[in-house]
Amino acid sequence: MPSIPCVAFAGYSGSGKTTLIEKIVRNLKTRGIRVAVVKHDGHDFEIDHEGKDTWRFAQAGAHVTVIGSASKTAVIEQRERTVQEIISRIQDVDLILVEGYKRENIPAIGLCRRETGKGFTAEPSHFIALVTDEMVAGASVPCFAPEQIEEITNFVLDYAQSQRGGVKNGADFTHFNEHGRAKMVDVGEKAPSRRTAIAGARVLVSRDLFARIRSGGLKKGDVLTVAQIAGVMGAKRTPDMIPMCHPVPVTGINLELSLDEARCAVDIRACVSCEGKTGVEMEALMAASTAALTVYDMCKAVQKDIVITDVRLLSKTGGVHGDFYRREDGV
Repeated sequence: MPSIPCVAFAGYSGSGKTTLIEKIVRNLKTRGIRVAVVKHDGHDFEIDHEGKDTWRFAQAGAHVTVIGSASKTAVIEQRERTVQEIISRIQDVDLILVEGYKRENIPAIGLCRRETGKGFTAEPSHFIALVTDEMVAGASVPCFAPEQIEEITNFVLDYAQSQRGGVKNGADFTHFNEHGRAKMVDVGEKAPSRRTAIAGARVLVSRDLFARIRSGGLKKGDVLTVAQIAGVMGAKRTPDMIPMCHPVPVTGINLELSLDEARCAVDIRACVSCEGKTGVEMEALMAASTAALTVYDMCKAVQKDIVITDVRLLSKTGGVHGDFYRREDGV
């Protein structure tokens, strides 16, 4: 384990690794955190240009060429080094982010994008977190949408802190102990307060199936009503499904399912409230997800390629971390 906290990002080509790391680095810089990035190139690369001084030195037989200026320094070695060797040479930074090196023993965040059709590079449980635009059923690690840069950055900082005593400006990652093992947070000293959370999900169907849902012409019955009931039941069972999730004294659960004809979609909106010591974001997300899965189950005999998408937290209020409201266009 390197002395500087290190987190890798693993995914197939086109999964968005570089774009995500770029955004995280920008976010970290605004917090005053110094970052190093190590990238693995599956092919050869060349930073020397023919005819330049460093190129001429290498052509003459130099194994190592160093070029420095008032603003930067580059060391060019004519040999391969392992990622551990590369990391061991990095100094004076708070955090190291690694792109690629998916076969190395580095804590990694797994990425996948639906349009690549390739999935993750390993089983989801292999990663410390997932970043994807697809729903990952039963994931045992945190799962983020690609646009959740603030949340992903916070997770990276929190995980880095679990690796070694912390990095400056990083909040405590409360679901890990000092050894990096999962734990349930002790909320016993918190004062109860009013908390709400709203989550959404969308189920995309064919135009024929959309018409049958709207008309009630399915053998299993009223899709929207059954999914609404299932969502309420799912919210109530959240602590049974999500590790380290507290049983919360939920005071209200309201699910709204609506039909979007333009998208041929069932839009789901779940609102959960409580008077408690911790939030109900997971209950709202569980409600929306369970309702979406139930729509699929009710309709799978008619259409197998139904898509569940856009499972997301829309807002939350209450708690020490303040309120959150997602900005969405056309939703």
